[in-house]
Amino acid sequence: MIVGVAVNHFGLNMIDDVFDYLHVVDLKKSDEKNPFTGGSGVLPDGLLTVRKMLAASALCFTATIFSGLYLTHACGWTVLILGIFGMASSVFYTMPPVKFGYRGWGELGLLINFGPVIVLGSYFVQAGQLAWEPLLVSLVPGFMMWSMIIINEIPDYEADRAGGKNNLVVRFGRKTAVALYAGGLFLAYLTVPVGICFQLLPPYTLLAWVSLPLAWRSIKILTRYIDDPIRMSPANLAMIKVHGLTGAALIAAYLLQGGWPT
Repeated sequence: MIVGVAVNHFGLNMIDDVFDYLHVVDLKKSDEKNPFTGGSGVLPDGLLTVRKMLAASALCFTATIFSGLYLTHACGWTVLILGIFGMASSVFYTMPPVKFGYRGWGELGLLINFGPVIVLGSYFVQAGQLAWEPLLVSLVPGFMMWSMIIINEIPDYEADRAGGKNNLVVRFGRKTAVALYAGGLFLAYLTVPVGICFQLLPPYTLLAWVSLPLAWRSIKILTRYIDDPIRMSPANLAMIKVHGLTGAALIAAYLLQGGWPT
């Protein structure tokens, strides 16, 4: 499962790079942009050709298919359904004619795929069934991925608008995007106490709040340097740390729950 998700993510990043480049969106070289946004810079820097990048992406998606078929055989058809949805979302995020990331649906797509799809898929592979608890807890990384993509789109506002990439930041503007970013974080952190109150999540999951100071720091930096893509880069880095730290805290929470049930 981990291998399949990882190589699918590699494929997503590469195919996204290709079509953003072809749509004249991510054209800045690595030393000309916020290091956490605007694509990898591999194509503008001339490190790879479009053909080679597409070939590498196809190889990753092929590996994803084989991983999915194996898990479907071993665990059941639910894996196949979730896998097809996740892989289709990756391919058509920027690929024509769908390219839903250009139509204001990319943020929601990432929330669903990096939240419920991955978490429920992983849970099903291990438990052989679906349940409400993993669905609820999956909203934490899901909302955080929403916030991560929003803050990564803000420095690319001008390029995305010029290239016709009508994501939520382009549609509603950078100031509204700050509210969308903070709102995603708020909902991510709110999910945990709500789940605990309704006895759907164990109290240990409050460990997810360990990343709150970093989240607050990212909001302050973003608000201060919203019009300066380079100087706001520490906010992007802080969001990456928030996502990783929160995920690690939730893993620790369930390890504690397994050893010392509440």
